[in-house]
Amino acid sequence: MSIHIVADTKSIAPTVLLPGDPLRARHIAQTYLTDVTQYNEIRGMFGYTGYWQGNRVSVQGTGMGMPSFSIYANELIDSYGAKRLVRVGTCGTMSEKLKLKDILIAQAADCDSAMNTSRFGSYQYAPTASFELLHRAYEHAKAAGIGFAVGNVFTSDQFYDMHGDQKKQIAQSVGTMAIDMETCELYTLAHLKGVEALTLLTVSDSLLTGEQVNPKERQSTFNAMVDIALLTLFS
Repeated sequence: MSIHIVADTKSIAPTVLLPGDPLRARHIAQTYLTDVTQYNEIRGMFGYTGYWQGNRVSVQGTGMGMPSFSIYANELIDSYGAKRLVRVGTCGTMSEKLKLKDILIAQAADCDSAMNTSRFGSYQYAPTASFELLHRAYEHAKAAGIGFAVGNVFTSDQFYDMHGDQKKQIAQSVGTMAIDMETCELYTLAHLKGVEALTLLTVSDSLLTGEQVNPKERQSTFNAMVDIALLTLFS
């Protein structure tokens, strides 16, 4: 048992999907899993464990931003023995190569957060995905014939950022494809704690055109990403 996840130590699987929105955690559990049990509802951050094609898997909401994500990821790893963590979320594209409803397989994360500066000081650590998971996700996305790309994501501490345009220009200049708010922390923790991690992101809006995916389409494209995540983990 931990502070923010209050569950029996055996109630969470070693493999965990991590949507930011707890309602998406519930959607994944209800849509994809059988024999589902809800193990957490503290602060409305729902967590579930069930089976996908005979494979035990958990789904845990994490909230938005690196600090919130870090709480749940740390507790899952340290208190419940999670070994493989896959973030399934959304992102905003800032690359012409990544269109609305495409999936970004995040190979590494840029960041503007002070969290890694606090950890590493002047050492500029480059957080990356676990290669085996990334490679399998690439193969499954390719076989599915869906729109996707492999590239870097910019993990930002601020959704409303007075310097956002400047940061976007810098990110674009080095080929970073999209923006989210959690991946840098996932990849950093995975390397520090010796576990596997991957981020898959559905493009929900464009920083280039201002376009957004409508809620109904967003759900269907989110499901396509979850399909790839589960195949990556268990096929």
